[in-house]
Amino acid sequence: MMNKKPQQRKSPRLPEYDYSTPAYYFVTICVKDHEEMLGSIHDGKMHQNKFGEIVDKVWKGLPNYYTNVELDYHCTMPNHFHGIIILNSVGEGSPLPYVPTLDKIIGYFKFNSAKQINQLRHNPGTKIWQRSFYDRVIRNEKELYNIRKYIEQNPMKWEYERNCPENIDI
Repeated sequence: MMNKKPQQRKSPRLPEYDYSTPAYYFVTICVKDHEEMLGSIHDGKMHQNKFGEIVDKVWKGLPNYYTNVELDYHCTMPNHFHGIIILNSVGEGSPLPYVPTLDKIIGYFKFNSAKQINQLRHNPGTKIWQRSFYDRVIRNEKELYNIRKYIEQNPMKWEYERNCPENIDI
């Protein structure tokens, strides 16, 4: 009997890109198994539940922990999260001993939001988020405008895009 090697999971990150580079980044983070646990959409509007409120609070708190982070548009959806995160240069006197990468920042966000949700559910250690996340380096003003519009309109398009990812057009 031959031993099968575990299949290497392909990273969604750009292989040669430095994700600590100051830039605007669009991120999408999905709930594990696409479970609709962060709230619901009614009449084209997102209504966050307690878990969605935690996600929103942890996201908004990122600049308090990472001094080089600014936040732009974001939207918590029933089973995923979209946000634009701006990484600025890390200046002299930064309290962090390293330059944070996008991966580290999103990892911090996922860990802390999952921990707080699990505390509320009395279910420590349960996975909340899918293993990775989608990112896109925003290259120009037109792209930034289109992504902001997409985030802003996402709740209104929920029923149309929910089960048909091919309908998503950024």
